[in-house]
Amino acid sequence: MVFAAPSLRYAFIFLVSTLVAPAAWAHAHLTHQYPAANAVVETALQTITLNFSEGIEPGFSGVTLTGAQQETIKTQKAKRNEQDEKQLIVPLDQPLNPGTYTVDWHVVSVDGHKTKGQYTFSVK
Repeated sequence: MVFAAPSLRYAFIFLVSTLVAPAAWAHAHLTHQYPAANAVVETALQTITLNFSEGIEPGFSGVTLTGAQQETIKTQKAKRNEQDEKQLIVPLDQPLNPGTYTVDWHVVSVDGHKTKGQYTFSVK
């Protein structure tokens, strides 16, 4: 019985850590995007599309697009794809001029976790 208490304690710690670990991974991470990070695009873009590892809440998610001189590029409001709750679509108001652009994104996953990030692409 002397060894029962430490063994139970370790079993309890293991059980708690396995139950808590999935919650720590429950964030919507960017899985791929168009245009891709560091891509050089030669055709006129109509939208920027971001795909995440889990569903997102469109009302708490958004994108800011900036140009090489840190000027904000006007876009329409980001919206979630009606057929895919993991995809955020940002329609562009006008074609992008040649140059480098930065996409700053932030999302809230359906389970309430916030994530954000950024990447760049260029238009030739």
